[in-house]
Amino acid sequence: MNIAGIYDESISNGLGWRFVIFVSGCPHHCPSCQNEKAQDFNYGSILDEENILNRINNNSIIKGVTFSGGEPLCEENVATVYDLLMKIKKMRPELNYWCYTGYTFEELLSRNDKITTSLLKEIDVLVDGRFILALKDEELYFKGSSNQRIIDLKKTFQENKIVELSF
Repeated sequence: MNIAGIYDESISNGLGWRFVIFVSGCPHHCPSCQNEKAQDFNYGSILDEENILNRINNNSIIKGVTFSGGEPLCEENVATVYDLLMKIKKMRPELNYWCYTGYTFEELLSRNDKITTSLLKEIDVLVDGRFILALKDEELYFKGSSNQRIIDLKKTFQENKIVELSF
């Protein structure tokens, strides 16, 4: 898997100071995508897992890690993202974990894929849905268009219904 970029400290990709990993590759090709270059699976550089783990481990300011893209949950990336997430969680269990995806939560569950479902159960917050330019709203927090949802996955799995967060 290639990495399109990394932010060591961001406050715009989830709640609190976050380490953000932008993966390369996206099958959605949303018009006016904020990260169009990252749609190419060959964009960026090959994942340097050791570098990422060291940077996260040595960063005392962050409260969480966010996976974005590209598309972290497409079939080409999901297994590598899951593996990396589990290594980060083992090293820094106190952090919270967000993931941005163009898929809806329902689409991801309907895959009936053990890796995807396992990954969803390890993520705290999922921002789902494709970016839709006609629904763009600059007043929204942590999402680009009003169709996207910010889902508390822990509560969603506990309560067996989608629990959305609002900011």
